[in-house]
Amino acid sequence: MPYDALLVVSFGGPEKPADVMPFLENVVRGRGVPRERLLEVEAHYQGFGGVSPINQQCRDLIDALDVDLPIYWGNRNWHPFLEDTVRQMKADGVRKTAAFVTAAYSSYSSCRQYLDDIARARAAVPGAPEIVKLRHYYDHPGFIAAMADHTRAALDALPPAVRDTARFVFTAHSIPVSMARSAGPAGGAYEAQLRKAAALVTEQVDAGRPWDLVWQSRSGPPSVPWLEPDVCDHLEALHEDGVRAVVVVPIGFVSDHMEVVYDLDVEAATLAEKLGMALSRAATAGTHPRFVSMVSELMAEPEPVPCAATCCPAPIRRS
Repeated sequence: MPYDALLVVSFGGPEKPADVMPFLENVVRGRGVPRERLLEVEAHYQGFGGVSPINQQCRDLIDALDVDLPIYWGNRNWHPFLEDTVRQMKADGVRKTAAFVTAAYSSYSSCRQYLDDIARARAAVPGAPEIVKLRHYYDHPGFIAAMADHTRAALDALPPAVRDTARFVFTAHSIPVSMARSAGPAGGAYEAQLRKAAALVTEQVDAGRPWDLVWQSRSGPPSVPWLEPDVCDHLEALHEDGVRAVVVVPIGFVSDHMEVVYDLDVEAATLAEKLGMALSRAATAGTHPRFVSMVSELMAEPEPVPCAATCCPAPIRRS
């Protein structure tokens, strides 16, 4: 391998109640999000003790990795911050590291923004090591195998009477339509990649099973179009069509975020119960052995060609 370290790069999340609002302010800095919306989201976190599961899931992934190299971890929005980690890597003499980002797809927020984060962190640390972001892995056999196993387990958890007719509902974080349909080299890739991943998982679990791709966790103002339908709106539409059971698969996430545990395990689950619809949620890839081994496989591949500077441009901001 051409690398002398592995860097896990993630979103970050609060780990105690006092962290929540400073973390959210980091997430939305410069975006003009109303204070009322931040307070609403803060309440979601405080309902879980002010702790997001994502940081612990990063620790679990790092512990599970079988990589014969030093492993570092840096976040975009909360401790350990990426810049601090790059500074430590430089002090340790790291020269070139592979960066595994906990986002599998192409879009501004799941790719370009991480590249910008890495560039900004390196610029802040004179003599920083070279950092090579590993490729997108939405269709890697390791990711697909992990999600297929978790989807199969969720299907098996449904009551036998409705299992055969259950529909797969794949979910991903909604993004602004302007971001999803960007004119850059990766324009439209986010939705296309998600559909491919969902199709590959369904093929491994039950090729004839009907499935849908829907969206969750929208956070923008109503005046700005985001990808639809929302998962809860879709559950209501399925109920009207006579669907009695669903397996909800968070294909757009590789580990649990608050969006997964609140938007799916609370909001969607509560709605399904109200509708009399059986719902079983598949786990995220997490520390599934095939997902863990995928990281080493990505590192062993030829070094990826850097993305063009115009790839995955930022969404258009409207005041």
